[in-house]
Amino acid sequence: MGRAPGIREGRRMTQRTRTIRNAAIVGVSTALLGITAPVTATASATTGPSKPLTWTDCEGGAADPRQQCATLQVPMDYADPDSPLIDIAVSRIPAEDPDARRGALLLIPGGPGGSSLNDPSKKGQKLPQEVRGTHDLIGFAPRGLAPSTAVDCGLEYGDLATSRLRPWPAPDGSVDGNMVAAQRMADACARNGGELMRHLSTANEARDIDRLRAALGERKISAWGVSYGTYVGAVYAQLFPHRTDRVVLDSVDDPDPARVARAWLAGHEQGVEDVFPHFAAWASKPGNPDRLARKAADVRPMFLRLAARLDREPIPWPGANPEELNGNVLRQTMLDSLYRPSRYPALAELMRAARQGTVPPAPEAPPEDVLQNVAGVGAGTLCNDVAWPKSGAVYQKGVDESRAKYPLTAGMPRNAMLCAAWPYQPREAPVRITDRGPSNILLVQNERDVATPFSGALKMREALGRRAVMVTVDSTGHDAYLAEGNACGDRTVSHFLATGERPDADTYCE
Repeated sequence: MGRAPGIREGRRMTQRTRTIRNAAIVGVSTALLGITAPVTATASATTGPSKPLTWTDCEGGAADPRQQCATLQVPMDYADPDSPLIDIAVSRIPAEDPDARRGALLLIPGGPGGSSLNDPSKKGQKLPQEVRGTHDLIGFAPRGLAPSTAVDCGLEYGDLATSRLRPWPAPDGSVDGNMVAAQRMADACARNGGELMRHLSTANEARDIDRLRAALGERKISAWGVSYGTYVGAVYAQLFPHRTDRVVLDSVDDPDPARVARAWLAGHEQGVEDVFPHFAAWASKPGNPDRLARKAADVRPMFLRLAARLDREPIPWPGANPEELNGNVLRQTMLDSLYRPSRYPALAELMRAARQGTVPPAPEAPPEDVLQNVAGVGAGTLCNDVAWPKSGAVYQKGVDESRAKYPLTAGMPRNAMLCAAWPYQPREAPVRITDRGPSNILLVQNERDVATPFSGALKMREALGRRAVMVTVDSTGHDAYLAEGNACGDRTVSHFLATGERPDADTYCE
């Protein structure tokens, strides 16, 4: 097998690629509409030979000088024994106590479009000593994401705006413009994405992980997956159940096998309803320099009135993308800001400025090539995982229902992303998460999470059955473990990673 012809080589890791966190696209996928599944690459068929990794200094350095980097080669197409190879960039910090070493802990990033390549140096260092001492910390850039062999769609610059990648309807609720944009963006991905675009999927990422496990020389691997990484981790544990050691799924996706990421997009309806009251309480608290109202009950109607006004009368916003503050940009800022309380001031600042007819300085955007790469990985993964409806009428019905019930999100969570015009059929059916396999999974979930709401996490808990125990944390924000300062939740997860011992039953941490 040779290297994939015509695929852009993975770019060397630069500071800007290391600092990009999560995908610019979130959510996506729908009912299985005539899925064809010619792929027959079973779990056992994908555990082919993997050469040992050659560890070197990381190109451009790393936050922690102990971090090393390597390149893993995997088949682009696991169903083709003659498939060309693609590169997966990998990193590690070896276990700090070699004599007590147990194995490897894989840090699975969110997204799709997120990287954990620098996580051994960063979030991995938050882990307690008893975990860092006994486990190599492993990061990677998933297939398609630089500096692994990279893809992008060559989207128009305006289509890289988060408020465009998220499918916000027109002010009157129409989805016609979204369907036009979906066709334009899907055409660009088909034209510019190359053959690798067709082989981006969650199942293939799980297969890549198993090749990585083998290349590390590990019989089993532990994992800490966050956000979309929880779905990747669950799919890996389903395809390779006896290759798993200790698995933590943090901020948990709904594993709905009929909709997959389209269920994640729909989850924002409830996620916003769960978190907005927390924002409103903060925004009305006396002494808060960003206070918006005297009472929490006044913040919601204030936001809805302001968004409606900006729908009618956008404010020019030089340097932003798009170059105006309209209702959907405000709504997107709201969604972004509810990811964690530390972001609340950004929404309050924007609301306060808009009420006065002004705008704050335009937010700094990542480099365009990074946005293109992240958007391409997100598009390919989300659209290849499951088929989407093609009819605008399906989306219009959902948007109308959503707008009536969940006005804060204005119908976006049920609208059409570019997958509605995706030119390729999924190559295999989505992996159904079940309770078959070892009981070695711990879920940890904040009660108030805008991106992966508690209601979706319960569905993963139900699907895994006896395989899992769930720790619910009385916290607000996206990411639970070692992120929100909840001592009970952090202690429970750390104990499991260090000892393999979980609570006897589902647990609530105040």
